[in-house]
Amino acid sequence: MKIDGKAWRTIWLEPDGRSIGVIDQIQLPHRFTTRTLRSCDEAADAIRTMVVRGAPLIGVTGAYGLMLALQVDPSDAALAAAFEQLNATRPTAVNLRWALERVRDRVATLPPEQRADAAKAEAGLIADEDVAMCEAIGEHGLRIFQRLAALRPPERQGEPFNVLTHCNAGWLATVDWGTALAPIYKAHRSGMNIHVWVDETRPRNQGASLTAYELGREGVPHTVIVDNAGGHLMQHGQVDAVIVGTDRTTRRGDVCNKIGTYLKALAAHDNGVPFYVALPASTIDWSIDDGVSEIPIEARSAQEVTHIQGLTAAGELTVVQLTPDGSEGFNPAFDVTPARLVTALITERGVAAASEAGLRGLYAEQ
Repeated sequence: MKIDGKAWRTIWLEPDGRSIGVIDQIQLPHRFTTRTLRSCDEAADAIRTMVVRGAPLIGVTGAYGLMLALQVDPSDAALAAAFEQLNATRPTAVNLRWALERVRDRVATLPPEQRADAAKAEAGLIADEDVAMCEAIGEHGLRIFQRLAALRPPERQGEPFNVLTHCNAGWLATVDWGTALAPIYKAHRSGMNIHVWVDETRPRNQGASLTAYELGREGVPHTVIVDNAGGHLMQHGQVDAVIVGTDRTTRRGDVCNKIGTYLKALAAHDNGVPFYVALPASTIDWSIDDGVSEIPIEARSAQEVTHIQGLTAAGELTVVQLTPDGSEGFNPAFDVTPARLVTALITERGVAAASEAGLRGLYAEQ
């Protein structure tokens, strides 16, 4: 994707071949800056503090984090320690462990002197595969949007196709293209008349800051709304489809995504609005059946609830307190939407019913 005319990925190997560059997402949307990660500790901190975020991007960052660790110490003990350090940073998204296991398994049988280069190659391969998977998700989702638009009554054919999304599942959450936003980008570039309702997504406001930033740079018409407005819009026929991403999907099609997704799915179900979830294969956890009882839900700092970051009139980024002194906050970062509320899952291999049979129909090797 492009920022001010320049093509960017969210993560890249720096020219020295030994360090990693990332977009600092904490500074967005007000400042576009990058960081260089030179150690496993820095990679772990970038994941933990959400300098990088989004399940696919977290996975790629973790993969490169192992490379950074092995450049310093390629021993078995160092590999195991780095794996555990990185894996502990974000417990909910399954992509992180998946990518770490893939790199670990790739290098474990190699002589120590070959491990860092092998980890670098494998992390780069994971990144390239993520780009290809996300673009394929975009193509499959585009066909769904085109079909839904064509089914609208004649008097609505000239209207924008209105999509509602929650949190940020765009290119900033992946290496490029995104998951839930990939079909939107494909639709916009195809000339489709599309408009996006952007949930602000409290408490970190990834919709208002990151999704709106992405869509604005791409020129996609969009409107930011408070999280509680989605049901009202659906009741009044102003949403043609809902599409979200997911940080972990169970084998039976339950989806774990940013807190508030479940409420959007309930509103969509009540109003007959199709609710789609876009995901690459790396986000499917085949070991879990029941998402509500089996997926660990990360509880983040209460300060994300009690405070908010913004830009002052003087152009300075600052954090202000929203709540009275003494009021406690609770901050579960994700919730689980049961498969029964999901119209379909959009993957890089095609569209599947949100069920074990539907997923295994696309991933028979599982």
